[in-house]
Amino acid sequence: MPHSTHIQNPDVIIIGSGVMSSNLAAMLKRLEPALTIQVYEATEKLSQESSDGWNNAGTGHAGICELSYTPNREKDGSVNVTKAIQIFEQFEHSKQFWSYAVATGMADNPREFINPVPHLSFVHGQGMVDYLKARYEGMAAHHFFREMEFSTDRERIAGWAPLLLEGRKDVPIAATKMDGGTDVNFGNISRKLLGWLEKQPGCGVSSSHRVTDLTKSGDRWEVRVKNQATGESFENNAKFVFVGAGGGSLSLLQKSGIPEAKGLGGFPIGGQWLICENPDVVGKHQAKVYGQPLESAPTMAVPHLDTRILDGKKTLLFGPFAAWTTKFLHKEGSFLDLPLSVKPDNLATLVKIGISNLELVKYLVQQGTQSMADRMNVLHVFYPAAKAEDWKLIDAGIRVQAIKKTDGEAGIVHYGTEVITNADRSISALLGASPGASVSVNIVLEVVKKCFPHLLDTPEGKARMKEMIPTWDEDLTKPENAARYAEVARRANELLGLA
Repeated sequence: MPHSTHIQNPDVIIIGSGVMSSNLAAMLKRLEPALTIQVYEATEKLSQESSDGWNNAGTGHAGICELSYTPNREKDGSVNVTKAIQIFEQFEHSKQFWSYAVATGMADNPREFINPVPHLSFVHGQGMVDYLKARYEGMAAHHFFREMEFSTDRERIAGWAPLLLEGRKDVPIAATKMDGGTDVNFGNISRKLLGWLEKQPGCGVSSSHRVTDLTKSGDRWEVRVKNQATGESFENNAKFVFVGAGGGSLSLLQKSGIPEAKGLGGFPIGGQWLICENPDVVGKHQAKVYGQPLESAPTMAVPHLDTRILDGKKTLLFGPFAAWTTKFLHKEGSFLDLPLSVKPDNLATLVKIGISNLELVKYLVQQGTQSMADRMNVLHVFYPAAKAEDWKLIDAGIRVQAIKKTDGEAGIVHYGTEVITNADRSISALLGASPGASVSVNIVLEVVKKCFPHLLDTPEGKARMKEMIPTWDEDLTKPENAARYAEVARRANELLGLA
């Protein structure tokens, strides 16, 4: 349904209705109820781009199963699990805030946006088995991952995820499992939070409204908006602007003219999934299983076989398969997005990084021209007995990787989310990639700390944030805080229906 509530000259304008924008808008309104906030979304419905349930894997990224967060073994054979610990804590912030939203009536029916699904890592070949065992030993030593299990026993692994063993040859395999994993519909939690927001005094949410330009005028931002339904354009202004427009953020950043956007570029990567709705197959699998990297594939292309729960229906998803595209947005994008993003200040950076990543471009072209048989061959690495008639290919969201001058010779595709903020902290923009949606609450918390520090300077502000995110100012990674973590996590899990 279209949304058409509107606030003129608010304190805050938020562009985009995805999970970052919705979390920030809701957090700010709870932190300072007097704030006036306007949200603009280009599509007719909210959260239809990368946050939509069908446009991402829905993994509640907590570092449990993603081998990309723990890629290398040290000289002594151990695996550095620091990044996984960091991601786990950040996802706990998301769970805390969303459980607060449920407890206070901001979001109802948590099973519509988050469900318990075990997270598994699965590898084959003796070298990878040895690596996974070392990874398990490093992770299980930390209180976040004490419940993790490791096994090389085929029957036990088959009990965790039967499809992995159907038709599999007798080769060395290993898996880790934690029951505390989740499947998240980021679009649904976004829509719930924005549904609450537009009912609050001084807040508006307008869909089918595209922001076309940003201009700084004194201490306020002039925001040019086009009503997609009528074709009419108008201006609104605000003290602070958050650009959470996904692939559309780069263009708006460039139009803003802030120095921090100079030299910044973007590289779009399309995504596709194989999905299965055959109940006989779907009923055998209840897990998100992440595997080892494929040869020549970038980090974002590590395959996984996932249980998905969308609109109350359970399906299986496998991928991702990447694809070459020049569009920055799945639904509202244009094939001119990439060429129009090339400016004199970022041309040299884009050319340099493009030349050093020719293998990636070749990989994306190859991925986009694969046949169904090619894709099934990849699936057979996970599920050897898979039948082509049970699976179909669907398009997913488009990810725009931020490219900076400081990337140098670095690969285009890497994990991480970029938040660009100007010097006077009057505008912030989000660019980036996985695990962005999962750790969105932690990311917008950092935006609040940086751009609205006065809201956290008072005892009242600190207390309000403590209600929303009980451990926002604590370090749960420390061994002495293990009991505190267990207490807060138990409360959040109960409210979210995960316990």
